[in-house]
Amino acid sequence: MHLGIDRLLQNDLPRSLRDRLHGSRLGMVTNDLALTSTLARGRAGLADAGHPLALLFGPEHGLDGRAREGELVDDLRDELTGLPVRSLYGADVRPAPADLADLDVVLIDLPDVGARFYTYIWTMSHVLEACADAGVAVVVLDRPNPLGGLLEQAEGPMLDEAANSLVGRWTMPIRHGLTIGELARHWVRTRRIDVELHVLEVRGWNRARTALGRQELTWMPPSPNLPSAATALLYPGTCLAEGVNVSEGRSTAVPFRVVGAPFIDAEEYTTAFVELALPGVTASPYGFTPLVRDHAGEACQGLLLHVTDPEAFRPVHTGVRLLSLLARLYPGALAERALVPMPGESDWSPLEKLFGVEGAFRRITSGEWDEPDALAVPEWADLVAVDLLYA
Repeated sequence: MHLGIDRLLQNDLPRSLRDRLHGSRLGMVTNDLALTSTLARGRAGLADAGHPLALLFGPEHGLDGRAREGELVDDLRDELTGLPVRSLYGADVRPAPADLADLDVVLIDLPDVGARFYTYIWTMSHVLEACADAGVAVVVLDRPNPLGGLLEQAEGPMLDEAANSLVGRWTMPIRHGLTIGELARHWVRTRRIDVELHVLEVRGWNRARTALGRQELTWMPPSPNLPSAATALLYPGTCLAEGVNVSEGRSTAVPFRVVGAPFIDAEEYTTAFVELALPGVTASPYGFTPLVRDHAGEACQGLLLHVTDPEAFRPVHTGVRLLSLLARLYPGALAERALVPMPGESDWSPLEKLFGVEGAFRRITSGEWDEPDALAVPEWADLVAVDLLYA
């Protein structure tokens, strides 16, 4: 398999893109987690090959990928290439006109996890709009969706755009099944973004292929709390726990594989969850003490999730059932989290922004989405059909 960055380094380009890049001044949106197939940092390979990089842009977690979730990042200078780095997760979330004034093309090479609320894709959306305003072309160096691209596995709900934030701006389901290049094509078309867009496709990937299995051996965590592809598969569901007063295991050995809190009885919660007989997943009782966020420093009880059948497993439906089950077992104990929004964001609650609908806490805990087909989004495949690049 050859990633977009691999093909650029190998000069395996369509003639139109080769001509566009020739003599162009380049910026690049990337981080240390965007590796080539030979496990080298992509920007280093481009700089070593003599590509005229002039400026770098870093997403959430910073250029080195080490900043905690939600931690604002400052501008800096890249020790690897010596280039200045503008943060797109600080005072601004999109490149300033002055940053783009001396560029002809912005390259985007970012890992993704296939979930709507992963911020890298929304950073890309802001870059597309900023480049359109500045008359700068965008080249997305595409990467596989690690969860695969089978659209029948997509899970909603579809985002209500009143929830606008950096975890969701435009209508799409939570598990979306697209690559970042396909998302860029979809947004340029449907949002009518007047930008010159090129997507350098991955060679050797198909929609049924995931990062689970052997590819786990070379998995690079795309952010600090996604240590494996198996964790990434759980993430579209267990991340919903961030919107309530339970811990999803950040800072532990098993982030996003656990749900726990001091008010939970591990045996009771696990037994009740296993009795739901959800497809492709089971659980065992688990205790842990998180170091950050909810219940930091407190002993928590809960459960540890085990995926038994990745193809049958539906992470978002599982995440919804985990929360509705807690509400049933511990009446009055589960509560919604509050958070001050970033500038330009809606004032919706964290859970409403993550789930994408108003009144998410009340509606999830009342069981509105408990049925297996409640999160089906059959319309999504039709909405994106013309944007797909892979069979």
